[in-house]
Amino acid sequence: MPATDLSEQVALVTGGTRGVGAGIARAFLAAGAQVVVCARRPPDAPVEVDGRTARFLRLDLRDPSAVREGFDQVAQEYGRLDALVNNAGGTPFGLLGDADPVRQARIVELNLVAPLSASLAAYQVMRRQKGGGSISMIGSVSGTRPSPGTAAYGAAKAGLDNLARSMAVEWAPEVRVNTVVLGMVRTELSHLHYGDEAGIAAVGRTVPLGRLAEPAEVGDACVFLASDRARYISGASLHVHGGGERPAFLDAATVNNPHEGEQT
Repeated sequence: MPATDLSEQVALVTGGTRGVGAGIARAFLAAGAQVVVCARRPPDAPVEVDGRTARFLRLDLRDPSAVREGFDQVAQEYGRLDALVNNAGGTPFGLLGDADPVRQARIVELNLVAPLSASLAAYQVMRRQKGGGSISMIGSVSGTRPSPGTAAYGAAKAGLDNLARSMAVEWAPEVRVNTVVLGMVRTELSHLHYGDEAGIAAVGRTVPLGRLAEPAEVGDACVFLASDRARYISGASLHVHGGGERPAFLDAATVNNPHEGEQT
């Protein structure tokens, strides 16, 4: 039996076909849950753990009516929906001065409006079932600090965290809502952002814990929040970022006394 047993639960992970989402889906599978992953395109390979496979649901999360129908379908087929992880999102790099306003609006739509639609659809299912349910937003440190090059994404993630806190108040006690705030995570696409292995390792050294997170570690956090171990946690922001970012001034300053100039 896994350390956290979710064998009675049904979990849905948006964008769960690759990267962080697939890691989250595998963590729920390993915990015994029945898992549905949704995206516009099917995964290149099944998302599975120890012979247990996540079911794929083709879904455009930017279409609220399709989202509602898809979630109702899951509830009808499985009898319930216990956990939703709003993982789908992302952004290309682009400075605001060079930005296409329509493209920036689409980034906000994917990273804020789509999770809102998914959460509303899940709530309609969860509030009517015994035991309620749990919703986790996948946030980002980009929503808690300046995000040059991904400003619309950072703004959407900041809004997502605030949205989760409001949902947690409005939907209690039936549904708990939390945010998992991520830093950098190593996925199959990391080389596109950080280059070769040496580049990935160099970026990892900027994190206090000395490396990028693994998708499975994000999944562990999501499984915890969906479990009874977190039954009194709602409206919280759980930071899974390896200690955050080392302040740049620490590397820029040159002092002989390591305690000189300390501020409190």
